[in-house]
Amino acid sequence: MLASILIEGLIYGIMVLGLFMTFRVLNFCDMTVDGSFPMGGCVLAACLTHGIAPSVALLLAFGAGICAGLVTTLVYTKLRVPDLLAGILVMTMLYSINLRIMSNHANVSFLKIPTIFSKIISAVQKAQASFSPDWAIAAYVFAVVLVLCLLLNLFYNTDFGLTMGALGANEQMVVSQGVNVKFMRGVGICFGNALASLSGALFAMYSGFADVGSGTGVVVSGLASLMLGEFVLRSNRISLQLLRVLIGSIIYRALMFLGRRYGYVIGMNSNDLKLITGLLIILCLIISKYDIAKFLREHLARPAKDGEPKNAAAAGGQNA
Repeated sequence: MLASILIEGLIYGIMVLGLFMTFRVLNFCDMTVDGSFPMGGCVLAACLTHGIAPSVALLLAFGAGICAGLVTTLVYTKLRVPDLLAGILVMTMLYSINLRIMSNHANVSFLKIPTIFSKIISAVQKAQASFSPDWAIAAYVFAVVLVLCLLLNLFYNTDFGLTMGALGANEQMVVSQGVNVKFMRGVGICFGNALASLSGALFAMYSGFADVGSGTGVVVSGLASLMLGEFVLRSNRISLQLLRVLIGSIIYRALMFLGRRYGYVIGMNSNDLKLITGLLIILCLIISKYDIAKFLREHLARPAKDGEPKNAAAAGGQNA
């Protein structure tokens, strides 16, 4: 159970890293992720069924995500379509493109096709290891995520990365410095969707099949993970911000797992998971908007009786 939660949390965490780049760093509302996430799985399926090595297929899925982000960038910059509408348009078109990539099949199974994860499982079983193969897969995914986080941390500390962060916070200041904001925003959108596509490919490999509908609601769940991480860990350091993205993704997957497994206790089932996701986002927004600690002090503190100090500090002062 713990291994499965960790694997799914880290795989989806790669997608949330892409959302962090677009939504938080660039302040760009990119809905393309709902199409680029399943696109990674579709490209992986097309490559594996044609005998291409899984590692090469993952690189091609990453490149396909870059292409999807590039189309969104061109629609936004050249046609002057608002960012939200541009993402929705590309996301809608990607559904048909993903079907074309998988030869008009909505679902492709990897049951008889060797993948990286199936090879890891076979190696663990042959070695007769004392631990579950899921932990070996978790170690592999952790290594991939660790490399990505290190690369992203290095990127965000370069002049280009710092300027990208400034673009999301104050675009006019970046324009006044003579920076090509269209190119810079396009780079962020492309790589954000590339991470989402890579995440979709890894998830398809882990689940054993690629599905064109696997991206439905991915943006919403990613935002919920992002907000959960921001609630748990507050920091302005980019390394800790990347870490909290992964923490939020793991927490979100754990909550979804608990909802699927124990939701029947309160009359919930798998059909209510989207409702839980929406409520989580609303709760995170409320927490981020209001000072919860101040609210608790003002409304939940025990009212003082006549002649009694209002708090412990006042009582200590009187005793002194």
